[in-house]
Amino acid sequence: MNLEKIKNSNKRAISAIVNILPITFGILLLISIITNITPGSFYKNLFTGNLLSDSLIGDILGSVFIGNPITGYIAGNELLKSGVSLVAVTAFLVAWVTVGVIQSPAEAKALGNKFAIFRNICAFFMAIIAALITVFIVEIY
Repeated sequence: MNLEKIKNSNKRAISAIVNILPITFGILLLISIITNITPGSFYKNLFTGNLLSDSLIGDILGSVFIGNPITGYIAGNELLKSGVSLVAVTAFLVAWVTVGVIQSPAEAKALGNKFAIFRNICAFFMAIIAALITVFIVEIY
């Protein structure tokens, strides 16, 4: 009896994975295209040095240009070297790994629309809060 439950569970899990694969590959393709067509000077010209606007812009960009933490550290370092403020880079990195605008369709399909929307909204605002707290703790404006 337990063996039958395990088989059914495995079938449902495999079916869910197969259904999500096309969306996941599409998301990865879109992320790769966006990341490769955006020049590095774009970011430096976009940020003004204002704490609130830089954190909001960094949050929005990080929400769209998603990635993993390892590449985020490299991107953050390059942004800091090019003169982008710490608050913008922090908001960008936190949103980069927590908010997923592009991957939302896959997340909604796997976990439900309400959960995906709620999680992304919370992560979006928390990225701004984390960026502002980080800058005030480190005391770098």
